[in-house]
Amino acid sequence: MQLTPTERDRLLLFSAAELARSRRARGCRLNVPEATALIADTVCEAARDGARLAEALAAARAALGPGDVLPGVPDVVTEIHVEAVFDDGTRLAVVSDPFQGGGLGPHAPGAVLPGPADPEPEPAVVIAVRNTATVPISVTSHFHFFESNPRLDFDRAAAYGMRPAAPTGSSTRFDPGAVRDIGLVPMGGDRIAIGFAGLVDGPLDAPGARREALRRAAACGYLGARTDDDQEDSP
Repeated sequence: MQLTPTERDRLLLFSAAELARSRRARGCRLNVPEATALIADTVCEAARDGARLAEALAAARAALGPGDVLPGVPDVVTEIHVEAVFDDGTRLAVVSDPFQGGGLGPHAPGAVLPGPADPEPEPAVVIAVRNTATVPISVTSHFHFFESNPRLDFDRAAAYGMRPAAPTGSSTRFDPGAVRDIGLVPMGGDRIAIGFAGLVDGPLDAPGARREALRRAAACGYLGARTDDDQEDSP
């Protein structure tokens, strides 16, 4: 069975969560990895069942209480981030206060205090996007926009190697049938795209990577995915 890196990560998370559930059923109090996996998996399963983001977050916060985890865990795990596939697309779920106030919060030794929110970056390019689906589609801030939902119609070539120009952790919503402009900025770091829709799965700037990704997107029916040859042949 061929699995994408994203699918393999999801199975690993599910396995860790099942181990945590088994240990909890035996009366064991969970450690940091076990508690994190169980809560993150609760979000993913709620999304799979058709829940909205707010409903999935509520289920995650109700999954464990302070008495279910080892002492100190609520002070270490103050927020859990996980990407889940909802009916309107992949969204970043941020589970704050996952143990319902079981920790000492900012007064705990070694507590991490959040800094100011990231400002919205200046777009390097602005493209028009039309949602041809019958449901809303959301794209998170650090998703490789080129690989976003195939029912979004836009210039995929222009979006290659780009992500939304949006603050970290936020998402951009595209309503059914609507057209809206979105600003994009180049992906940073080592510019390696692993997972997403599996159209790249490697260095973005490797020789031939862009052409091959466009070919894959066109073959899979992604709207707006025209190869360089197609663009050269058009009038």
